[in-house]
Amino acid sequence: MIMVGERMKKIFKILILGLIIIFLIFIFMVKINDTSEKKSVATKSKYEQFDFYNSKYKKRYESYHKKNPDLSTENVVTYVNIGLDNSFYTNTQKTPYLNKEYILVNKYLYLDSSYIPDNLENISVKYARSGMRLVKVAKDAFEKMASAALNDNRKIIAMSSYRSFQYQEQLYNRYVANDGVNAADTYSARPGFSEHQTGLCVDVYDGVIDYTNFEKTDSFIWMQDNAYKYGFILRYPDGKENITGYQYESWHYRYVGEKIAKYIHDKNITFDEYYAQKIDNKIKVQN
Repeated sequence: MIMVGERMKKIFKILILGLIIIFLIFIFMVKINDTSEKKSVATKSKYEQFDFYNSKYKKRYESYHKKNPDLSTENVVTYVNIGLDNSFYTNTQKTPYLNKEYILVNKYLYLDSSYIPDNLENISVKYARSGMRLVKVAKDAFEKMASAALNDNRKIIAMSSYRSFQYQEQLYNRYVANDGVNAADTYSARPGFSEHQTGLCVDVYDGVIDYTNFEKTDSFIWMQDNAYKYGFILRYPDGKENITGYQYESWHYRYVGEKIAKYIHDKNITFDEYYAQKIDNKIKVQN
């Protein structure tokens, strides 16, 4: 009995020793993993903290940040994703997402001369000049918005909407002939680079005052407060010219869908910025 008792004590001690060794190994492994993770985080660049970081642009981020040290890291990543580290109309490419509400056309992304959006429909002459057309989803939303404005004793009249490549070409060439290329590029898109060709944007006025003075009208104030509720955004806001590439246009509105419009309104950003952060990195958007 004594020998059995001694044997059990030895076995018990061995088991305890084994458990202690296992525990110490576990603690050691946890520390190694923790150190490894910290090293991994430490080796990441400051640009990688954002979901819309593009590893292909690493050197471009660094170069752009050196030239613009006052910009936040988030803005550096966003602006490079847009293409702002290059001059406007350079390194251009065909825009994807044709016939989607979140298609982007700007000074880096263009449409072919043959592109005509699907489902173009005439806007009711109650809310537009004759012959104005938008893609159906945008047309329906615009009429709903214009009707709501009218109920609030405000007029929102569409005076320019879908434009073909050929129409924009004639318009742009006329502006160049009058003001020169540099000036024309600040307020008019080159053919293929105009949002009007998407059938998703519209220029408006109140039916009385010239559209260039739309910001001085009560209708403009109404649009500022309500346009996003119907899926429209002010496409070229004041103070964002360095991002959009265009002068402030209080009359130019773009349909992007209610969800995106609300996000842009709440964050006070441009569609270019939203696209660079949410669309261009292939995040799916639900409207």
